[in-house]
Amino acid sequence: MSQLHKIIATSLGIGYVGKGGGTVAAVFTCICWYFWQIYFTPSIWFGFGITLFITIIGTISSDAVEPFWGKDDKKVVIDEVAGMCISLLFLPSTIAYIITGLILFRFFDIVKPLYIRKAEKLPGGYGVMLDDVLAGICANILLQIAFRFNLL
Repeated sequence: MSQLHKIIATSLGIGYVGKGGGTVAAVFTCICWYFWQIYFTPSIWFGFGITLFITIIGTISSDAVEPFWGKDDKKVVIDEVAGMCISLLFLPSTIAYIITGLILFRFFDIVKPLYIRKAEKLPGGYGVMLDDVLAGICANILLQIAFRFNLL
């Protein structure tokens, strides 16, 4: 297993935090997303591209570390980073949206309603990443509704 896959899968080592590493990775992603959006004001499509890239390399790296660490090991938190980014796509980068996005994403990621739990049963990196991608999509849908109706 390459060191690069370990670095990616653990999101620069955040996964080594232990219990709660997924939440730490999601919070770290929120902080990075906020400052990145505020100071660099990239286009919404650039944010989509970065999110897609994180999701793809996360899938590859999660798949690479699985034979050594086991299925969806707690050290692997790149899935939370990707899911959190998906939660925040195409929305204003305000504290209200980011905090609400964090709460909704973690809710869907932990409770795993609908078909989210079934998604994690897929083999390899697909199973690791897909449940968080779906949790991010669910959170984003609710945030889009809040945005359209000016609720936040």
